[in-house]
Amino acid sequence: MTLLLLAGTGEARRIAARLAQTGYPVIASLAGATRDPEALPVETRIGGFGGDEPFRDWLGHAGIAAILDATHPFASRISQRAARIAREQRLPYCLLLRPEWRPEAGDRWVFLEQESEAVDHIPAGARVFLATGRQTLAQFANLSACDLTLRQIDPPEQAFPFANGRFLVGRPPFSVEDEMALFTKLKIDWLVVKNAGGEAPRSKLIAARRLGLPVAVINRPIQPDAPQVETVEQALSWVESL
Repeated sequence: MTLLLLAGTGEARRIAARLAQTGYPVIASLAGATRDPEALPVETRIGGFGGDEPFRDWLGHAGIAAILDATHPFASRISQRAARIAREQRLPYCLLLRPEWRPEAGDRWVFLEQESEAVDHIPAGARVFLATGRQTLAQFANLSACDLTLRQIDPPEQAFPFANGRFLVGRPPFSVEDEMALFTKLKIDWLVVKNAGGEAPRSKLIAARRLGLPVAVINRPIQPDAPQVETVEQALSWVESL
């Protein structure tokens, strides 16, 4: 019985390590969002499957008997397809979905349904730090009156698409002190994040709170109607129950 682990998060890395220790048959899959991902301790494939039918074919050829989805909460297209095809193929499927971030005392958050709504809250002339990834950068085109900095893991392969911004290369994790120093150095007025959840990425939110910065928080997309767990331990328990 081989498990497909849809990876790309810290939780997926910890699951892979635990399964490798026990010798559980597993194949991890990375979407290829970063050019040089840290190696996982299990057999790993990198890149998309090429659509529904190639995914179905691959599942059969690889002898996949269950799917554990530990992708990013905003990788909704991957999760929706995996859940749907697992249901069609009658394969057990479970989504590891870490809890959302929620505002605490001192936070100055506004919630957005999509990136393009940021312009409704962020004033012209603001210096904005985008911690949202390069995939959705085009949706911030309407922030043309602001100064934009977008952080990404990989060095950029092309110039920033807008005249009013730049890329900043950095690989997490970042401490609260690191984030505070960076936001202060860049004279940031607004932080924009996706509500990914998780403890390590929370450091930028704590830094914003301590600096009194407003934060635009993009709500998560709709998740699959499928079994869900919230922690690595719960996910491993699900695997053990198969």
